[in-house]
Amino acid sequence: MKAMIFAAGLGTRLRPLTDHRPKALIPVAGVPMLERVILRLKEAGFDDITINIHHFGEQILDFLDTHGNFGVNIHISDERDALLDTGGGIKKARPFLDGNEPFLIHNADILSDLDLSAFYRHHIESGADATLLTNERTTSRYLLINNNHRLCGWTNISTGEVLPPGVEFTGENYLKQAFGCVHVLSPSIFQYMEKKPWTGKFPIIPFYTSICQKAMIQCYPVNSNNWFDIGKPETLTKADAFYKAL
Repeated sequence: MKAMIFAAGLGTRLRPLTDHRPKALIPVAGVPMLERVILRLKEAGFDDITINIHHFGEQILDFLDTHGNFGVNIHISDERDALLDTGGGIKKARPFLDGNEPFLIHNADILSDLDLSAFYRHHIESGADATLLTNERTTSRYLLINNNHRLCGWTNISTGEVLPPGVEFTGENYLKQAFGCVHVLSPSIFQYMEKKPWTGKFPIIPFYTSICQKAMIQCYPVNSNNWFDIGKPETLTKADAFYKAL
């Protein structure tokens, strides 16, 4: 089973912790977040993992080498020359991800108790092109989904921006869900990335909303009690306390 971990981020919100090391190697309860994600994936049956690198990427290479790649097959998608964002990162890693089976995408700075195996199986059984983990946490940016959990759009409630542009959404017709930064994609998704403007650096959410009327992009709502975005100092503190108490 294939997976990809996003570990290329600059970690600007965690400075000064990221002034001299990559965000993915910041410890949570004494264990680097990248290690926690790799072991979670391995436990769920993912044995072929691609990791993208950029900020202090050589430290991640050394870390993986020191730990013998944690006993799984690891590929490196090297973005040290240019950071490509989430969509561009997936497209660059296509040689490692393409094939006849879906692959899971997981941010290095996301920790949760999500049953990754069940999430992956749900995607396969649904026949969707992509399945996005979502939850009901408070944010300014929401995915808009219908009663069948199909993605219909996105909105920033602070600015009023909506995607796709020009589409009107009402609260009565759509559920608002926050993206959980874990998703499963079928290789069929790559056919949509072959068209403009999806080249070079681009984020994944505008891509998803641009194709959601023709591709099957579904959401997978979960309880967010044990979901941590540890890209922020306050959440890193909460996650550290949570994992120390286990």
